[in-house]
Amino acid sequence: MEIRTRIAGDMVVFGIEGDFTRVTATPPTLYDLVKAQLEDGRRKILVNFEKAGFVDSFGVRQIIQTFTSTKDLGGSFKIAAPPRQLRLTLEITKLVPDVLDVYPSEESAVASFAQPPEPKSG
Repeated sequence: MEIRTRIAGDMVVFGIEGDFTRVTATPPTLYDLVKAQLEDGRRKILVNFEKAGFVDSFGVRQIIQTFTSTKDLGGSFKIAAPPRQLRLTLEITKLVPDVLDVYPSEESAVASFAQPPEPKSG
């Protein structure tokens, strides 16, 4: 697994490539990388799963921790192009649509940062 970091204006895009699992993850983790960006004052976080494979419970936990840290600092956290299995997991656990903002592509997620946030149900 590899995590590519790209800064685009006031937004940071993390591209997940390969399986996102406890076995394939190496330091720094997604949470570590996002935390560093948050400490640098960046508050718009996008995680793109377009090139990702399987995501296990470790990966889901990383997503939740990253989302929580970003929200606690008043930031925006979005997910783009999740694999079908991850999307189903997020839907079954009611994280989508109640908690996380998920978009079919990076382009649609980037465009959403310009829109006012939609209120979450629950």
